[in-house]
Amino acid sequence: MARDMSDKEILKMELEQLKKEVSTARTPVGANCAETIAFVEEMLPNDPLIKGVPDDKNPYKGDKGGCIIT
Repeated sequence: MARDMSDKEILKMELEQLKKEVSTARTPVGANCAETIAFVEEMLPNDPLIKGVPDDKNPYKGDKGGCIIT
């Protein structure tokens, strides 16, 4: 696509993109990290990778050998 465009058209496209990026709201990394940590800690009690899956709800547990036969 860029091969079919003149240098002026490419620069105009880049300028439009930079204008969009400049107007994007930004937050400090520290604030984003704090929000992410709070979210992860809030979801921790329900996380099956941390808590584990109960045997009665685990389709791969038992004498099926991991295969689900329908």
